Amino acid sequence: MSFPRSDYDPRRVCLNPFPDFNLGRHRRTIGIYLAGALFALANWTFLDAAILSAHAHPPYDEPQIPPPIHVTFVDWVPGICSLLGMLIINLIDKDRIKGEDGFGDPGAVWRARLFLFIGFAFMAGGLAGSVSLLVLKYVMHDYPEQYTYYGYANVSQNVALMLSAVVLWIAQSVHEEYDYQLSL
Repeated sequence: MSFPRSDYDPRRVCLNPFPDFNLGRHRRTIGIYLAGALFALANWTFLDAAILSAHAHPPYDEPQIPPPIHVTFVDWVPGICSLLGMLIINLIDKDRIKGEDGFGDPGAVWRARLFLFIGFAFMAGGLAGSVSLLVLKYVMHDYPEQYTYYGYANVSQNVALMLSAVVLWIAQSVHEEYDYQLSL
């Protein structure tokens, strides 16, 4: 028989608490800049693959054979879905999701949580679409590595967009040292 830990809280969901990060008084600013950097890296990676695809040359030993594959509109759809999900998630008022009273409509909390779910569903669909596109379009046909890069760039774009959304969500949820919570 084991005894409960001394710092056990029955209201807690996870056994191990989330680590407390102390980044000083500029933690919100650091999080916002980090989210922006991840967003830029995500789109830079995919645009690099799209530009490489547009300027792809045939192999040097067989100049008459055209490149086997290009980035098409189908490759853009997962990134667009993830971008829409990121926008939906970060446009939601964080106080409505917490369920704090003070809003006129009692269904506002339910609608905010529904929109949050829709945003995460868009992002998960974008990631799943990019992984399936990588496997079905690039990996299964045994293209050379220079062409499979297009699929890897698509997956890395969606992963970085998801990380950017999470970092921005956490950064916007942190209160500044000089934030005042005024209520009437």
